[in-house]
Amino acid sequence: MSEFRQTRFEAARADEEVRVARVLTGLSVAALFFLAGISIKSWFSDHTGHALALALFFLLVVLNLLVFWRTGNRGRNKTGMLTIVAGLFIYLVASGGESNTGPLWLYVFPPLVFYLTSLRTGTILLLACLFFTAVVFRFPGLPFVFAEYGGNFQLRFFATMLFSSLFCYVLEASRRNARNDLVTLAASYEQAARTDELTGLANRRDMQHRMDNEFSRYQRAGHHFSVVLMDLDHFKRINDDFGHDAGDEVLQQFAWLMQSLCRQSDLAARWGGEEFLLLLPDTSLLQALTLAERLRDAVEGHEFVHDGQRLPVTISAGVCSISQCNNLDELLRQADQNLYEAKEAGRNRIAPRVRSH
Repeated sequence: MSEFRQTRFEAARADEEVRVARVLTGLSVAALFFLAGISIKSWFSDHTGHALALALFFLLVVLNLLVFWRTGNRGRNKTGMLTIVAGLFIYLVASGGESNTGPLWLYVFPPLVFYLTSLRTGTILLLACLFFTAVVFRFPGLPFVFAEYGGNFQLRFFATMLFSSLFCYVLEASRRNARNDLVTLAASYEQAARTDELTGLANRRDMQHRMDNEFSRYQRAGHHFSVVLMDLDHFKRINDDFGHDAGDEVLQQFAWLMQSLCRQSDLAARWGGEEFLLLLPDTSLLQALTLAERLRDAVEGHEFVHDGQRLPVTISAGVCSISQCNNLDELLRQADQNLYEAKEAGRNRIAPRVRSH
């Protein structure tokens, strides 16, 4: 997986974590109303023990919400809520709730647990709950069991519970696969919108965005940067004499050569046609001139070959630093002017020239 696509997946997961936290908060608030209502009903129906037990779970949900609102820890909030829900279901199965309807609340568990956890973790938690339920059904005489369920109820409960769990698993797996496919597709489209198809470099749109960011960084913190605007000399002759395939190969080889000489923090872009632009963060004019000269020398010494024919390739470049300009438009105009001077001076050279004193 490419670094860009990996970044997109991490961003998607982070967004989903935020949405899950919001849903969980809503479910917690809804649970408080249910617990309070059933607890009050049980109290007035003389089921005092059941009412107090539900009131205890009510307080645990409140405590979990308060801790989350205080710390903002989404992982702890999720774990706490799952623990409370699991404890509530264990109590309902063991006690029978009211009229032995406690196990019916387990139907809420499959969609909740798969949504809040991974498919593997959700499956393990569901199997654990079903195992506990099976123990309660099989051994009603255990000291912590206060309910006894008929054989028909047990059979129908497990059959419907297994079907519900399997259905929720398939739905959640499909939802996650669809999400991943959408993220992959969105990343591909975004990458295509930012990349020059022929060379694989950044395109003009992406470079403009990066320069805007770099200029904002310069205004905030004073980090200087420079640009190198390059043009392949007599590129039209290559297309005319050797064909457009040869021209495309020259552009691709030059892009590779340029990237091999750049730092990881630099950005190379195809600015248009045979023009290329280098963005050099934290780089002075002298440093940028040094890099441009090294690149010019590397291009002059590189063998550009197409179908066994060596192609004459050199570059001219104009270099400019943000310290010489007030804005990006002025920066690019000055770089373009320097490129024009390099061409007028005979091509295969860098402008401005470094003067020794």
